[in-house]
Order: sequence, then C-alpha cells, then structure tokens
Amino acid sequence: MKVAVIEKEKVVLKETNNISLDGKKGAIVKVLGCGLCGSDIVKLREHISKDGTVLGHEIVAQIVEINSKTSFKAGDKIITSHHIPCGKCNYCKNGNVSMCEHFKSTNIFPGGFSEFVFVSEEHLQNVAHLIPENLSEIEASFYEPLGCCVRAVKRGNLKKGSTVLVIGLGSIGILMSQALKAFGVDVIGCDLIDERVELLKSFGVNAINVKNLSEDFEFDAVYMTSGSDKAIDTALKYVRNGGTILIFSSTPMNFGYPNNEIYYRELTVLGSYSPSPDDLKDSLELLKNGEVKVKNISTVYLQKDIQQAIEDTVSNKIMKAYIKISE
Repeated sequence: MKVAVIEKEKVVLKETNNISLDGKKGAIVKVLGCGLCGSDIVKLREHISKDGTVLGHEIVAQIVEINSKTSFKAGDKIITSHHIPCGKCNYCKNGNVSMCEHFKSTNIFPGGFSEFVFVSEEHLQNVAHLIPENLSEIEASFYEPLGCCVRAVKRGNLKKGSTVLVIGLGSIGILMSQALKAFGVDVIGCDLIDERVELLKSFGVNAINVKNLSEDFEFDAVYMTSGSDKAIDTALKYVRNGGTILIFSSTPMNFGYPNNEIYYRELTVLGSYSPSPDDLKDSLELLKNGEVKVKNISTVYLQKDIQQAIEDTVSNKIMKAYIKISE
C-alpha cells in the first residue's frame, strides 16, 4: 500500500506492506480522503514527528475487513477521530479528556495519509460513525476539527447572547465562528484577508477585516484561532474587563499573556485542545443539520501531491487541503 511519510523535513510517497487484522478486534479501512490539519504541519516543521511517521487523522474511510461487536460491517463508509479518553482517570473525571494518558496513547495506524488504516475496536465503539447520506466525503472530513471547536465553545462557558470576537479566519476560525453562533452567541469573525472575511459572511456570520475593527468594540470573549503573535495584542485590546480569552492556536514566539493585565482586569485566559466523544457527536449533528457549513473551504489534492498541499497551505495559497487517497 502507498503511504505518505515524513522524510528529511518533507512528506513523500512510499510503498509499504499491506496491513491486516490478524485476529485483532477492529477494522481495516480504505482511506478515501483525509484533511490536512494545522497540527500536521506543526509536527513536520517543528520536527515533533520523526522520519517515517505517517501524519493525518481527519479521515473518511470505507471498511474492508472487520472483526467487531459493533454494528459496523464491511462496505460501510465511516468517519472516526483518532484519540479516545479512558473516562476513568482524574483528567477525565474533571473534564480534561485531552490530557488523559490513554487519550494521548491511542491513534489510528499508521496514519491518515495512508491507503489503508487500522481502526481499533475502541475507536469503533466510541468515536466512529457512519457518514450521513446528506454529507459529501469532503464535508464529512470536518467531523474531527469541528469537534475540536465544539469543545472550545463549551470550554468558554458563555451565556446565550454573549458577544464574541474570533481572531483568525483560517479553516478553524471559520468553523469556530459558526459553532459559536450555533450555540447562541453573537459572533464577529476578523482576519486580514478579505476573501476569508467574505467566505464567513457567505455562511451567515458577521465578519470584518481586522483593520476595520472599531476602537469602541468590546467583547465578552475573544477566541484566538490565529497563529500570529500580534493577535495576542488584538485579543487584549478587544476583550472587556472581566472577559474571557480562549486560546485555540500556538504562536511562533510562544509569548504569554501579561500577568498584570490578567490580574487587574480580572481576565480569564484558558486553552482548549481536543474533543471528547460527546463533542464529536455534537459536531456531526451540526454538520448533518447544516448549522455549520464547510463547502468551498477545502482544496483537493491527490496523495502523491501532499507536499505541494502542505506548501500551498503554509503560503496561504489555499485555506485547507483535502488529500484524496482512494476512490
């Protein structure tokens, strides 16, 4: 089978042995396509993942071999997330599922940018779902990233009618803005790229170029989906005293938020990372019901062109890549 692996700071296509169940519980799935996540690019650029690693986790797939007590069967087209919390540890009991050691240790194998992937029985039981008939494969690939946004919305613990500014309208900012609106808050998204502002507007959410933000604007919460260090200053400028800044991005310089600003202004600054199985269920409902729209966000690349997809994403030529693996 063909796999896209990291090799000397790039991702290249290679042939490797096919995988099979060999008596294990779970399923072998043929990957139809896989979204390129910003975290994949970070792992590559920051040398977090070693040579030989197969990245990718936003998979849309078809079951080809299965040994499971679930109702899934060969031929089913599914989506699945890659991590599963144990539900029993101190992290899980306190709602910090993405800090759970079991969560961090579970994954699909070898990775989403592979022709075939092993999905465990635990995945099938907890985070895998049939693709709804009204969603295309590309739309369904947003199941996991939207789940991350759903978790961030819940983490913000905002009252209905709260005002929220989303800084950064890449694919996550577009999803986050719509998820916030679906949960009943008043959202404005902002970005420096007008095309992204217009795309969010086309999905029915207010949006504005950052340069045109009024000095008088003040928000109950600011959601940071931009990876720019300068965005921190924007967040501090527009969050009201006593408000919340939710961080859903890493920044190159890894600057922090000023201690005295947090102290004297009574700000809440919190992070959000990965979703629970319940967050993922909510994500699927939002996609299925059309409350979050994802058309025209992705650009399709073939598996052999994955390195080009990465370069085009980094250079902002595209918003998000969907890597087509199989028919």
